[in-house]
Amino acid sequence: MSDVTGYFIDWDGNIRRTQDPGGGYLCDVDVAARYVGVVAKTGTLVHEATFYHDLDAVGRAGIKARLVPGSHRWGDKNDL
Repeated sequence: MSDVTGYFIDWDGNIRRTQDPGGGYLCDVDVAARYVGVVAKTGTLVHEATFYHDLDAVGRAGIKARLVPGSHRWGDKNDL
């Protein structure tokens, strides 16, 4: 998996770090394609997203979302 630092939007509309996606998942990042593949440790692809280098890039894309830590559960939007 990639060691690229950046951000993506999860399926609940939260911003997550590529190096700490949580849920036991890992990120496969293709910077040139601006692609993040979120995979289970078995290699199964569970989510695809756009790669953002920094939070300013997320904002420039017009996305208003909150940054959540890796400990934030996937599939549970309001549990902070």
